[in-house]
Amino acid sequence: MKTRAAFVLLALCTMLGCTATARLYPIQGPLSVQTPSPVFVGRLTGAVNSGTVSFVMADGEVCKGRWARVVPATAGTPAANGMPSVWDTVYGSGYYVSHVLGKQYFADGAITGNLGTVLNVEFYRADPPATHIAGVAKDSKGNIYKMVFTAVGAT
Repeated sequence: MKTRAAFVLLALCTMLGCTATARLYPIQGPLSVQTPSPVFVGRLTGAVNSGTVSFVMADGEVCKGRWARVVPATAGTPAANGMPSVWDTVYGSGYYVSHVLGKQYFADGAITGNLGTVLNVEFYRADPPATHIAGVAKDSKGNIYKMVFTAVGAT
């Protein structure tokens, strides 16, 4: 019954537009060796095919931009931005091929900060009725992040 309720809530959010809170946890790069490791909070809005994304980064830099649903990649499709290796760095060897490749609910975006940082983000939702959302990001400063979604709701 809980699964059915979660699916109904997710479907409602998808139809009405959603807001999701996400956190970026540095996994590799200069920020990952800081103690304590910083965590950056962001917000994603939108519906099924596109929306906006923003994160407040180090020193208060605000990265803003758009995300868009991407036609599912298949084996042999070249990855334009090198992100498959980021998925494998964050979640383990072979994760991209076994979990991300070919997903129907996959999106990406390249967003720019007001101080010049470029942040590439990718996320996917497991096929319905699953509600699991996973994501990764990398920035122009050599950092790789795990993106964790902590709240999803209708706007």
